[in-house]
Amino acid sequence: MINRYTLPEMGALWSEQSKFQKWLDVEIAVCEVHAEMGTIPREALEEIKARAKFSVERINEIEKTTDHDVIAFTTNLAESIGPASRFIHYGLTSSDVVDTANALLLRDACDLLLAKTDALMEVLKRRAFEFKRTPQVGRTHGIHAEPTSFGLTFALWYDEMRRNRERLTKAREVVAVGKISGAVGAFAHLDPQVEERVCARLGLKPAAVSTQIVQRDAYAEYLCTLAIITSSFDKFALQIRHWQRTEVREAQEKFKVGQKGSSSMPHKRNPILSERICGMARVVRANSIVGLENIALWHERDISHSSAERVVLPDSSIATDYILYKMTSLIDGLVVYPERMLENLNATRGSIFSGQLLLLLTQAGAAREDAYEWVQRNAMKAWDEGADFQSLIAADTDISAHLSKDQIKKIFSLDTYLRNVDAVFARVFGEKSAAASENKRHASE
Repeated sequence: MINRYTLPEMGALWSEQSKFQKWLDVEIAVCEVHAEMGTIPREALEEIKARAKFSVERINEIEKTTDHDVIAFTTNLAESIGPASRFIHYGLTSSDVVDTANALLLRDACDLLLAKTDALMEVLKRRAFEFKRTPQVGRTHGIHAEPTSFGLTFALWYDEMRRNRERLTKAREVVAVGKISGAVGAFAHLDPQVEERVCARLGLKPAAVSTQIVQRDAYAEYLCTLAIITSSFDKFALQIRHWQRTEVREAQEKFKVGQKGSSSMPHKRNPILSERICGMARVVRANSIVGLENIALWHERDISHSSAERVVLPDSSIATDYILYKMTSLIDGLVVYPERMLENLNATRGSIFSGQLLLLLTQAGAAREDAYEWVQRNAMKAWDEGADFQSLIAADTDISAHLSKDQIKKIFSLDTYLRNVDAVFARVFGEKSAAASENKRHASE
């Protein structure tokens, strides 16, 4: 991933230095197990642990000759260790090291992503309660539908992120699997106990069965999980982009002092961060296809997956990390215009209350087909002529024959549409959490 979209911690995790360090961690763990089992001398282990070091530059230099990065790595280790280096990589094949190290990298990447997910969920929860009673027009097909609560949007996103967190936690479990089973997974040169003990030392589970590699459906699950998570962000950001449209202007990204929206139009405030998130989500989704393509390999292994994984594993991890961070900042600083929301609620001159009117008419004894026709003809007149819907309803003899003026007036109350918001919040956040957050909000007012 380019530096522009790479945060320091995740970027450092996927650096060449970090990768080779994970390889060394695996090699040392194998040597420790061998020493415990008496396969290699204890003195050799101590010498290896004391002297083993590597240089990324030297490994790259050696690889120009070997055309094999793991051999270049072990050759470089041998240069620093000396005679005891003969016990490095003992009984192993390259994928024993690479795949087990990948498990460490992916596990640690998940931990970074989970921490940022928790931070985002806290912001979503806070903003949900902040705007719990803020009325906003709901939209279906992009057209005004019925009134809703602006806070419900953040509650919805919170609930979606909770599912994403569960997916990521499951993906972490799936990828945190190592293998030390040899060239075709049959343990020809090592006892399965070596694999079990090495994985235990590294905090991993041993693969129940493997070929030369850990099976790539695990990596595909990780990449697809990131694709789902970033698709959620795509959805959130797309909504924010709509809110920021000039003719909508219900909310907007924070526009800091000195920021410029356009090189030619000084008035512009563009939703650049939301658009960036939507764009980067496309990259992560595309990378998930590579993960799926990598599942099918020839026999016990080919290396068609290897080159692609060098790109998609770090890039998807880094991109998701960046999007998570930016989405949290965006929502935390989102500027909201409740007054504009009320203006938009009134844009259809009351027509958005048609559903409640339809229900009340049927309750009053009107046939649903008749009631629908009466309500729709007035709604279309309000739409086409810009007339006031409530006035049209009051003057309609078919409707007034069934409803009194007071009944008609109550139809146009926002309270009807927001009366069950508390129940939804209790479902999402739990009864106790919802009550505590509500009390905290009141105390700050």
